[in-house]
Parts: sequence; structure tokens; C-alpha cells
Amino acid sequence: MWKRIILILVVLACLAGGAWWLYGDKRTPSDVLTLYGNVDIRQVDVAFRVGGRITELYKEEGDTVKAGEKLAQLDLQPLEYALSRAQAELAMQQAAYAQMLNGYRPEDVAQARASLEGAQAAFNNAAITLRRTENLRKQRALSQRELDDARSAYTEALSRRDAAQEQLRLMEAGYRAEEVMRQEAAVKAAEAAVHTASLNVSDTELFAPQDGVVLTRVHEVGAVVQPGQTVYAVTLNNPVWIRAYVTQPNLGHIRPGQEALLSIDATPGKTYRGFVGFISPTAEFTPKTVETKEVRNDLVFRFRVVAEDPDNVMRQGMPVTVTLRKDGGRP
Repeated sequence: MWKRIILILVVLACLAGGAWWLYGDKRTPSDVLTLYGNVDIRQVDVAFRVGGRITELYKEEGDTVKAGEKLAQLDLQPLEYALSRAQAELAMQQAAYAQMLNGYRPEDVAQARASLEGAQAAFNNAAITLRRTENLRKQRALSQRELDDARSAYTEALSRRDAAQEQLRLMEAGYRAEEVMRQEAAVKAAEAAVHTASLNVSDTELFAPQDGVVLTRVHEVGAVVQPGQTVYAVTLNNPVWIRAYVTQPNLGHIRPGQEALLSIDATPGKTYRGFVGFISPTAEFTPKTVETKEVRNDLVFRFRVVAEDPDNVMRQGMPVTVTLRKDGGRP
């Protein structure tokens, strides 16, 4: 009797449990959204901004690097020579500019004045000689050739006197404003060349842009590289991104900033925190013509989760399970 009652109770309990599993769960949908994605770690190709021969490489593949840590060194000598040439050119241009600003030396002006006085004296003498020669020629005491020579000497002395006067005038007036401006521009160009050469020297050192891990060491010591040619490929540790997809019916359940719970196969039983950082405005795998509701529901939207990875276990392409609350709460 008791056995029959117990058996009946067990059967009823099983039927009630089955009915709840079959119908009750469907009547009360879960508030948890489970999606799947992959780790998408960013990578940067680190290169020199100048070309040259590599003299030092400080990291191997798999080494961790810190932001600002030195990774490689180029041969300095050619660029140091270029810097010295630029500095010498700047010194010459600055000296010429200072000369223009200060004007001519008093000694130079005095010399030009003395030259004018000498040219004036020579002109006066040539003028006197010409007058005498003309008078003697009228008296037929001299030949026509001697008169022509006197006139030629007079003309030459006049030209020299005028040139000396102009030279003195220019030296007393100083340099033209346009010449000063041109020389000032030459100084600025030389300064820019020095800055560029100095920057090129500093660019012979290669530093890590952010914390990360060396993925690839592309070259070895002694290799000659061109500007922009990759020397190291470095994966960045922070932030770690999870690339996942959500179907169109569930798109309304996620929003930027929403917290997410992440789990990976590498650490079973352990979860990591993250938040939704980006939701694509464009659907993917979209057919050319959408005609039915079933096809429309197959559309997916890419979104990104920014993950916390304190254990540094997430690697590129690793599958990740993303759990979110449909109401936007903390999972």
C-alpha cells in the first residue's frame, strides 16, 4: 500500500517537473543574453622614421615591453655628420645676417671715402689735361691721336669717380630692406635644417609606443632599413577587445557602456569583467533583397567588448563567451 502511494507521488512529481521544464521556461524567458566572439588584440608595426644600419636590437620575440622602453638603435655617425653640416651652415647665415643688421664697418666706409677722393683727384687731373690738349690741338701743336687719348682718359676717370661715389653712397645707406629680409629667411631655413637634422639623430632610437608583447622581430643587427620599414611587430596589452556579433532581434538588449561577463576555455570556472564599447551601425551578411521576417532576423551586428585581463591570458583569436543582462544590469 505504502509502496503504491510513494510510486504515485514520484510519478506526479516527475510529471510536474517535466511540465515546468517544457512549458514554464517558455512562458518566462531568461533575462540573460549569451553571445560568442573572439579576442581581437591590436597590433602596431614599430619602425624608425629615418633609414640606416641597425646596430642594436634589445628585444626578442615573446618579450614583454613597457611604454617608452628602448627597442633598437641605428648607426648615429652619418646623421651626426649631417647635423654638424647644418649647424655650420646656420652659423654662416647668422653671421651674414648680423653683418647686414650692423651695417658696414666704419673702416670700410672710410676706405670707400678715400677711394672716392682718389678717383675725384684723378678725374680733376684728367679734366685739366683734356682742356690743355684741346687748346694745343687748336693751335695744331698736338696730333688728333693725342687729343683722342686725353678724351678717353677723361671718360675713364669720370666713370671711376661716379662708381666710387655710388659705392660710398651704398655703404653709408647700409643694406636694402629686401636684402635683410632675404638673409633673415635664409637664417630661418638654416635653423629648420638644424632642427630636422637634430630630430633625425634622436630618431635613431626606437621606443615601444605602449605596453605589449613582441610578436615578430623582423630584422637583425647589421640590416639596413628604410624609413617606415617595420622592425618589430608588437601586440598591445591594453585594452583587450572582444569582437562579437548580436542578431537583430537581440540588438535592443545591448548598449554602449553595458557591463558584460566574459569566460574563456583557458581558465575554466573563472570569469572576467568588461563593457560594451562599440556597436556597429551597419548590419553584416545582409542579403540584397530582404523579403521575409525570417531572413531579416538572420541579420547580425558587430559589437566590441573592452575586456579586463589582469591575468594576461587572452590571446589573439581566442574564443570568448559573452554574457549580458537583457535589462542592462550587471550580469
